[in-house]
Amino acid sequence: MGDSNREIAYFSRMVLVTGSTGLLGSHVLLEVLKREIPVRALIRPENEEKEEQLRDLFLWHGPENLILLDRVEWVYGDLLDIPSLEIALQNVHTVYHCAGIISFDPAREKKLLRINGEGTRNLVNLCLELGVSALCHVSSISVISGNGPIKSESDDDGPTYSYGYAASKYLAEMEVWRAGQEGLSVAIVNPGVIIGPGSWSRGSGKLFQEAAKERRFCPPGGTGFIGVSDVAKAMLLLMDKKLFGERFILVSQHLTFFEILGMIANAVGMRPPSKILKRWHLEILWRLDGLRVFLGGKNRRLTKVAARSLNRSQTYSGEKFNAISGFEFQKMSEVIYNTADYFRRQNGI
Repeated sequence: MGDSNREIAYFSRMVLVTGSTGLLGSHVLLEVLKREIPVRALIRPENEEKEEQLRDLFLWHGPENLILLDRVEWVYGDLLDIPSLEIALQNVHTVYHCAGIISFDPAREKKLLRINGEGTRNLVNLCLELGVSALCHVSSISVISGNGPIKSESDDDGPTYSYGYAASKYLAEMEVWRAGQEGLSVAIVNPGVIIGPGSWSRGSGKLFQEAAKERRFCPPGGTGFIGVSDVAKAMLLLMDKKLFGERFILVSQHLTFFEILGMIANAVGMRPPSKILKRWHLEILWRLDGLRVFLGGKNRRLTKVAARSLNRSQTYSGEKFNAISGFEFQKMSEVIYNTADYFRRQNGI
């Protein structure tokens, strides 16, 4: 059998996408469907209405994509529901694990550890039991730590902060690496802040919300950013090349929060921020926010960890992936312009 036939055989079996209605999972689903690969998607029962949102997203990417959703086999359940996971993993060859939650609220720490940590353990254990061949796991750059000015994949001393989100993603990685040692072919991606069309009220959609409010002030720090379609394509490429037992940082461009919010504001036709907060401003603000919650507020808007993260400028090296990928990531200006177009059509901004 020739190389091309081997590749066809490799992808002829079922693929499972977890987190299929989220920002990244929906784009991974689209990329898999474009390849005409049989695909199953795990979706929580309460997210059933998001199937319509997926249709809007696929249509925005091109009317030819709309019919693709009819080929998805939906399984209702979640990472903590073992019976639904067993159903979802039947006859599956490859898993793209995009499910998880992001929060910096200390009140949600137990939920973070359960879903991101315990949920990933459930998934990889069943992958091993049911004979799944390969898994690509989505982690975070918050797990990459080190003392140097530029962080790389070799900096693996644990999460930058031992708080809920970073700790939960670190624990999830440990489960994936353990499964790799037990026979599951695994790869991990550590993307920067993912920007792309999706939910207006979650993830990086909140950056567009803030820009639409024309805030005058912005945080002083910065980090790495990447477009959602690039992350999805990178994950499929890793499975194509069978680059197992490796992790890859995925970052297109490093920007300060002043730069990224300014670019977004310009893209949506709003006034960009004009002043950068001092570091001590955020130290005061997270304490005031804690007092607000203590006096009867519902949820934290700014935590100690989030404030200190916004104060810091982090740089990450994506050279490892660039060396094997053969393609260039989209520039963030293009990603932001396209995402703004989507939100403008969906939300009228």
